[in-house]
Amino acid sequence: MSLDIIFYILGGLTIGTALMVVLSKHPVRSVLYLVLTFFLISANYVLMNAQFIAIVNIIVYAGAIMVLFLFVLMLLNLNKENEPKHSPLMTIGAAIAGGGLFLVVVAAMREAILAAPMIDTNSHQVGLVENLGKVLFTKYVLPFEVSSVLFLAAMVGAVLLAKREKQTIE
Repeated sequence: MSLDIIFYILGGLTIGTALMVVLSKHPVRSVLYLVLTFFLISANYVLMNAQFIAIVNIIVYAGAIMVLFLFVLMLLNLNKENEPKHSPLMTIGAAIAGGGLFLVVVAAMREAILAAPMIDTNSHQVGLVENLGKVLFTKYVLPFEVSSVLFLAAMVGAVLLAKREKQTIE
């Protein structure tokens, strides 16, 4: 069995489990499907000779963040009675936003497919941490720094929200 067939099987499984994250009605099952999706994405990284990214993906996303999501969902004790009611206008707005996002993804994928490859894919240097660091701190330094500021703002916001909830409970 060639690597191409394995890649397509893993890609199909990844898309299938990602769809189950969205389509599942139970939030805990959605998180479990998301963990499975992260493992399948890591398997795709291994096929692309990016072992470091695969390990980081498993440790950070599947290991830490998803377990945290799972605990939060279990602590929230979500019930059908507590769910907010959705108006049809909100559903239409969500469908329009989802369609717009789908168009952006298709346009981005079309540009990525038509663009020339950035690196030689036949080289054994592909996926190494050294190459990742060089590209991350030279060509993509601005998006890297912007994302770090966004993560910092998200952490500060989460702490502020948690403190406000704690004050209202007492």
